[in-house]
Amino acid sequence: MIYIQDLREGQHICQIYLCKQKVNGTTKAGKTYYSLKLQDKTGIIDGKVWDLSNSIEHFEAMDYIRLEADVQNYNGGLQLNIRRIRRADAGEYDQKDYIPVSQFGVEEMFSELRRYIDKVQNPYLNQLLKSFFDDEAFAASWKMHSAAKSVHHSFMGGLLQHTLRVTQLCYFLSLQYPVINRDLLLTAAICHDIGKTRELSAFPENDYTDEGQLLGHIVIGYEMLKEKIRGIEGFPKRLETELLHCILAHHGELEFGSPKKPSLIEAEALSRADDMDAKLDIFMEEFEKTNSTDFLGMNKFLGVNIRKTSKD
Repeated sequence: MIYIQDLREGQHICQIYLCKQKVNGTTKAGKTYYSLKLQDKTGIIDGKVWDLSNSIEHFEAMDYIRLEADVQNYNGGLQLNIRRIRRADAGEYDQKDYIPVSQFGVEEMFSELRRYIDKVQNPYLNQLLKSFFDDEAFAASWKMHSAAKSVHHSFMGGLLQHTLRVTQLCYFLSLQYPVINRDLLLTAAICHDIGKTRELSAFPENDYTDEGQLLGHIVIGYEMLKEKIRGIEGFPKRLETELLHCILAHHGELEFGSPKKPSLIEAEALSRADDMDAKLDIFMEEFEKTNSTDFLGMNKFLGVNIRKTSKD
């Protein structure tokens, strides 16, 4: 198999890819064509089917398709000019080749996160955390989820990996700044992206749900926590408000999607840790694509031209 990250201009390929998206288009001359997004575990590439002849059998988005194509350069990036397509038969492909997965062991990461849950001494917050993560069905789904569609941690186990790193950063910050309510910050860190379990669909689709498009993970997470808190007798109202504020403010700025800016030191710490891990993961994902120490070009998410430092 030739993975997407290994494709080079000028190649002629016969490969199986997951069709993430299929859009019907029309040229200026009125001719219909297909615009595709194709995926394997190493990335996504655009594909175009200009000639909808008998060589193109019927398929839909989220099908695994075997295709023949030429790899071309288009506007500085690679694109497939596809000549033939058919649905791949069961047994022709292994799903593990098409779904990006965390490089770290999911069960090991989950066990470490559970150790942070055990560090939360406040009985109400501890019970809240266990109401989610002691639920086997929820935990199984959550462990396999991504943290994003494409920007950062957009792989199976990405939500767990991101949450664990943010929690680790927040625990470190609580040691440096004793004024921080550690139980509150750890709970907020562990739960800050919990709404992504409903904002994004499961793999292999990993796309925004209707609820995700219309509400977003911050509001969804707020509602999920509110619902669980209602079932915990005597949960202190002030503590509830402080925790929910941390969730609502964890993107830091109104223009970044937070309904509130951080007014608590715990909310500020969470926002900084969340932003740090997201941005550093973007660097890491770009560095994994090349060994070069040259500038890699403008990164649209970071807004700067990035490069890896040399080891000399």
